[in-house]
Amino acid sequence: MSDNNKKDDQDYETTGHSWDGIEEYNKPLPKWWLMIFYACIVWGVGYTIAYPAWPGVRTATAGLLGWSTRGNVEQAIQDHEAELAPINERLASAELTEIAGDPELNTYAQNAGAAVFRTWCAQCHGSGAAGAKGYPNLLDDDWLWGGTIEDIHYTVTAGIRNEDTDEEWLRQSAMPAFGRDDLLSGEEIDQVVNFVMTLSGEEPRDASLVEAGAEVYDINCASCHAEDGTGDRMQGAPNLTDAIWLYGGDYETLHETVYNARYGVMPAMGGADLSEAEIRAVATYVHGLGGGE
Repeated sequence: MSDNNKKDDQDYETTGHSWDGIEEYNKPLPKWWLMIFYACIVWGVGYTIAYPAWPGVRTATAGLLGWSTRGNVEQAIQDHEAELAPINERLASAELTEIAGDPELNTYAQNAGAAVFRTWCAQCHGSGAAGAKGYPNLLDDDWLWGGTIEDIHYTVTAGIRNEDTDEEWLRQSAMPAFGRDDLLSGEEIDQVVNFVMTLSGEEPRDASLVEAGAEVYDINCASCHAEDGTGDRMQGAPNLTDAIWLYGGDYETLHETVYNARYGVMPAMGGADLSEAEIRAVATYVHGLGGGE
């Protein structure tokens, strides 16, 4: 404990501690430091009253000023939307085929469409739009429902096989599950799979089954995929001759496709999700990636 001894040559008491003859003075804090410290306390109390601060069970206190970061963000979004409103109106009312010919509108649509794509489409089609197994590559010129900008706009708006889409927009098609629903025998499925492999120039697993598979194909598959296997875009039936496969073209994958069928679904972006201007922007962006027609 300190003995509160005062040194003759100093006005300050010592703490009574000594290290190698060095004594520790018991000096008060500087007045300027204390004033700043007390001012910070007053400022902190005032801040918790004026701004959101004290946590509650569900939310923090709102503060007398009613300020919030969420409110700031909402206001910034509103200001941004108001600033872009004129060009969005132009984009929403322009002819789809004329957007590319308007440099200002096309530049805006490409930039805005890229942002929409990264937010709403990249999760399935990839950040570079190259797709993945079960998700179409948007960079090539192989389109199930058409690759014109009108077709792309329609697809984004209506989606594919989306049950919530209005009937007038509906894009619905379904491949039968030939094996699961006992529409074809196991032998017939084996035959048609070997035949389909030959349509794209692949070597069948069993060449002796190809001829019989052609007959099975004509009876069960040609109505959608066409007699020559080139498919039908209007009903989303893939071209089986171009060696571009959404799920895979090897024997095992094709067998799974014929046996259980495929039923990929794309959500409809029209209405609540995206505005007409945003749909046109992303359609312009996708069309300009290189695979659009």
